[in-house]
Amino acid sequence: MTSSSLPSHLLPFPSKQSSPAPPSSTTTLLRIPPDRTPTRISRFRCSAGQTGFFSKLGRLIKEKARSDVEKIFSGFTKTRDNLAVIDELLLYWNLSDTDRVLDELEEALLVADFGPRITVKIVESLRDDIYAGKLKSGSEIKDALKKSILNLLTAKGLKTELRLGFRKPAVIMIVGVNGGGKTTSLGKLANRLKKDGTKVLLAAGDTFRAAASDQLEIWAERTGCEIVVAEKENAKASSVLSQAVKRGKEQGYDIVLCDTSGRLHTNYSLMEELVSCKKVIGKVVSGAPNEILQVLDGTTGLNMLPQAREFNDVVGVTGLILTKLDGSARGGCVVSVVDELGIPVKFVGVGEGVEDLQPFDAEAFVNAIFP
Repeated sequence: MTSSSLPSHLLPFPSKQSSPAPPSSTTTLLRIPPDRTPTRISRFRCSAGQTGFFSKLGRLIKEKARSDVEKIFSGFTKTRDNLAVIDELLLYWNLSDTDRVLDELEEALLVADFGPRITVKIVESLRDDIYAGKLKSGSEIKDALKKSILNLLTAKGLKTELRLGFRKPAVIMIVGVNGGGKTTSLGKLANRLKKDGTKVLLAAGDTFRAAASDQLEIWAERTGCEIVVAEKENAKASSVLSQAVKRGKEQGYDIVLCDTSGRLHTNYSLMEELVSCKKVIGKVVSGAPNEILQVLDGTTGLNMLPQAREFNDVVGVTGLILTKLDGSARGGCVVSVVDELGIPVKFVGVGEGVEDLQPFDAEAFVNAIFP
């Protein structure tokens, strides 16, 4: 595969042929058995000359995009229900009723977990525009509300695509609290990157949870990726990740995806372990990790904010993965996290399937939370 076949966010990487990594006493590189590996075929065979190829491809892309948006919509049922009252409030709005309507709109946003700071900011902006004569109908107020939220998600010029730099391998660390869906998100991300034509190595850095390595090995099989795991019990996470990144560098991998143990953001010693992991990775590849993605459970509401704040203070989070949007997600809090911390949402998990990790689209998100 040529470098021109790779997506733009993965270019350029220098081409390099390297010798295999030496064996390690603390980690082992697991290769997926041939009988379990999907048959490798050329997915990039040229079919452009076939009649109707581009029109068919365009139709498939549109159908896929529409399907993804519908999945996001289904995950925000609770938020949409809480915000449905806004349509009733604005249906018969008139200027003399403005204060009462805005008070109730403020309450609706708070119930939808937008948080007090961001809610006051949005409502006061609407109030100023109404009394300045810029908004003259209920529909205009709703449009302004949606635009205000969209601006909060995009105004700081946040980059929602992965920023993987120019050195090979790029390293991505996945962090977050227990039960948020880190390992599952890492597996889905590996699948997406592999489909983009990249050579991906998984690193089982969750050395606390007994079944974590087994779970990641299953994802390695499903995605056709190789994986580095600890050979011994009680191995240090930093040692496993260091060895994985070394192998990634020596064996010409494009990306190393590093899993980490779940930890409460209030546990100082475990948070310090993340710092150690980050430091050892940077010693192997200068400037790495390129991305530190924090997984946030979409059902936890405003608990997201202190979690994101603490992880960001300790390791410098570069992006968020919002998970469990196929349930009763409480979506308003995402706006508070992005606005306060300036960290972009890069992916959203919209289901249990291997394909159910989608790039975040701010406009689709705003349309999803409003009825």
